[in-house]
Amino acid sequence: MAASFPNLNSDSGLNKLDEHLLTRSYITGYQASKDDITVYSALAKPPTAQYVNASRWYSHIDALLRISGVSAEGSGVIVEGSAPVAEEAVATPPAADSKDAADEEDDDDVDLFGEETEEEKAAEERAASVKASTKKKESGKSSVLIDIKPWDDETDMKKLEEAVRSVQMEGLFWGASKLVPVGYGIKKLQIMCTIVDDLVSVDTMIEEQLTVEPINEFVQSCDIVAFNKICEMEKRAQGWLLCVFII
Repeated sequence: MAASFPNLNSDSGLNKLDEHLLTRSYITGYQASKDDITVYSALAKPPTAQYVNASRWYSHIDALLRISGVSAEGSGVIVEGSAPVAEEAVATPPAADSKDAADEEDDDDVDLFGEETEEEKAAEERAASVKASTKKKESGKSSVLIDIKPWDDETDMKKLEEAVRSVQMEGLFWGASKLVPVGYGIKKLQIMCTIVDDLVSVDTMIEEQLTVEPINEFVQSCDIVAFNKICEMEKRAQGWLLCVFII
């Protein structure tokens, strides 16, 4: 049966959405889907901090749309007064990079003077090498705050955290963590990590590492709460990780 919500720009609609997300990470199922985008699009503005669960969910979906897009079908959802979501808005992340890539290809394909000489080819190769090196230097790092929910109040949270930290890969560094009450005696693990942008995809790590065997024995779901670029000044200070950790 499809999930159903009243007008989400009213107090009653937001209250129902917040209650619905109290024990769920997504509108339907165990991964972000078109159902989440339908509800996300029906909201005129982000839910305020008064609606804790809805606000957390909105931030996560917003981050997914900017980073990787959402393509899962979902089970169906009905939102009073909302219009169908366009396919492009569901599956396609921001197109800025694609536009830049297209501009670069156009520049590379322009040939104003016919056949290139060997010197011109060599000069282009050197320019391309410098350009690639510059892009690599600009990659940088990001700090990510992740909410990790257990199955129930009987889950051993110490073993859950050990399982999470057992995920190791190049460019991934686990940081501070704490347990946060969710309700009904259940606590979630809130943990920071730092990633090298070119080496680690947080969405892929969640999908292929944190929510599969054997870790899914403890982990019910994972949500990206915050995703922040680390600036050069923060790197030099060596204190950026604790600064962005939400208390």
